[in-house]
Amino acid sequence: MVLNYIWIAFFVVAFLVGLARLCLFGDMNIFPAMMNSTFEMAKLGFEVSLGLTGVMTLWMGLMRVGEQGGVVRLLSKGIAPLFRRLFPEIPSDHPAAGSIVMNLAANLLGLDNAATPLGLKAMTQLQEINPKKETASNAMIMFLVLNASGLTVIPVSIMVFRAQLGAADPADVFLPILLATFCSTLAGLLSVSLAQKINLLDKVVLAYLGTFTLVVAGVVWYFSVIPRVRINTLSSVMANIILFGVIVSFILLAFLKKVNVYEAFIDGAKEGFTVAVRIIPYLVAVLVAVGVFRASGALDVLIGGIRSLVRAIGWDDRFVAALPTALMKPLSGSGARGMMVEAMKQFGADSFVGRLSCIFQGATDTTFYILAVYFGSVGIRNTRYALTCGLIADAAGIIAAVFIAYLFFG
Repeated sequence: MVLNYIWIAFFVVAFLVGLARLCLFGDMNIFPAMMNSTFEMAKLGFEVSLGLTGVMTLWMGLMRVGEQGGVVRLLSKGIAPLFRRLFPEIPSDHPAAGSIVMNLAANLLGLDNAATPLGLKAMTQLQEINPKKETASNAMIMFLVLNASGLTVIPVSIMVFRAQLGAADPADVFLPILLATFCSTLAGLLSVSLAQKINLLDKVVLAYLGTFTLVVAGVVWYFSVIPRVRINTLSSVMANIILFGVIVSFILLAFLKKVNVYEAFIDGAKEGFTVAVRIIPYLVAVLVAVGVFRASGALDVLIGGIRSLVRAIGWDDRFVAALPTALMKPLSGSGARGMMVEAMKQFGADSFVGRLSCIFQGATDTTFYILAVYFGSVGIRNTRYALTCGLIADAAGIIAAVFIAYLFFG
């Protein structure tokens, strides 16, 4: 529903701005330019979606191999002790605990198609032990905010889009995204924990959060002290080593579990082809709206106002051009994806703006959409502080993305 209003608003505002430019400045080319943008963006959306097919097929196949090889179960076992502390309301033997861990483990691997059904199942199970059926329980809020914070270890779709749009090294945003999404998740976790008075000084909680934080701090510190000319090269090498190591581990684990690796890959690859084709109408719809909005000059007015404010403060304003992706992400994943693609198309996939748009896209998730789908599936009307904590996580991820982009890409 939110995306519906935003999509309509793009066209209406674009028309009004175009009309104002025609009447006030006699700009006779404005409406031809707006119409041309609809054709150009529709063509771009179709070409990008079809171009995704090969790489998306590859990664979805590899993800299916990892899934059948037991990677999700290994991650589930690894983070189960932490989640028993974060969800004290859930009885130790209740199936909701397992569904939550499996959902978040699938999200970590970017297995959206597997994560969503597990998430809805977990929410249904949490509703069974919820004493107030129309009010979100503490466990529901914690679960939703952790989902909305968007923690993903392997941002497959973003790397696929970068490859399609000509990035020299599609994986060079891997580490920056990982750092930014960690900040988002940590902020969401802390905000909910404070609201629910969860003991963050528990030894197990401190061990997990402390270890993760030290690793992230160590990476940031290392990249802040080495010469800037080496940052891009080193981050690219590290990212590709990690990603290729993940691929090899997926294959070996599946082989050791006597999974037919080839058949599992083919099975997942078929789904990747379907996904790539399925996003065509969504990408075309968003790109056309964004293209018209930009061609009318409305987007320039919005970004120009923010840029003037940033300059008045005395900050570097290069990040402002990537903000449309960040502002759209909490509202719509497909909308933010369109903004990201449009930014890479306009500025270049390897530009500062193009890379920052990708980091914004990977730093958080669609908070409003997740809240509507997950709570709506079980009839929750009173969401309490879930939205507030989700938006805190979004803000932390956006701010972290800006600083990390300057650190890695100058």
